[in-house]
Amino acid sequence: MARDWDRFLSLFVPGATLSPVGRPPGESAYRRRVITPDEYAGGIGESLEANGFHEVEIHRVTEEYGRIAHAFSTYESRRMASDPEPSARGINSIQLMHDGSRWWVVSIFWLGEGPDHPIPARYLPGG
Repeated sequence: MARDWDRFLSLFVPGATLSPVGRPPGESAYRRRVITPDEYAGGIGESLEANGFHEVEIHRVTEEYGRIAHAFSTYESRRMASDPEPSARGINSIQLMHDGSRWWVVSIFWLGEGPDHPIPARYLPGG
């Protein structure tokens, strides 16, 4: 399915980052990979459209102070929206800034759920 990458890019403040956290195969240490929204759209866009990717938020905890906010957004992802079970779950840590006119995404930092780090109940529906 075609993505609206212009809309996606319009959500981010200049200098914003996207940072997946993971452990490379065969390594014990987790790493953060930093990419820009443009790099994400250009690097993964074709794959998402060709192979499918559908992510939904299942729970959110938000904290706000003045012009800044942080959201822990628990997600489930599926290849296709119609898939009966999620292929992955995790938490997006989203930092936002309000410039007086609107909210901008400053950073999205995420970690997929795994055996070493199950999602705590407080970040799941009903938690």
